[in-house]
Amino acid sequence: MPILNVKVSGEKSTEKVAAISEMLLELTASVLGKKRDVTAITIQFIDPDSWVIAGKPLTAHKKSSFYMDIKVTDETNTKDEKARYIAEVYAGFARILGELHEESYIYVEDVRAASYGYGGRTQEYRYHH
Repeated sequence: MPILNVKVSGEKSTEKVAAISEMLLELTASVLGKKRDVTAITIQFIDPDSWVIAGKPLTAHKKSSFYMDIKVTDETNTKDEKARYIAEVYAGFARILGELHEESYIYVEDVRAASYGYGGRTQEYRYHH
């Protein structure tokens, strides 16, 4: 039941949305063990002139960038799984977007089960029922 929020530098295209969402669905399922059918992804595209790193827009760096965060229920993934996920997601974005600026971020956020849920029920409730 994770939710992923993604920001990508560049122009929106149907092909990029499909490639990014499929890559993230696959890695979220295969590395973190999350169910595809309850994984939600939002993707926003940001003009490279509005994405600034070290005081210069990405157009001056001549690279792409992304930021993504994923919320998962606390204690459901190990440090090794999260490290592997971060490495594989970064590589996946590099395949899709081309040369990435190193200042591209992935945040795996562990959220307490009593504070996180969907469909009006917390993960804590689901665990006990």
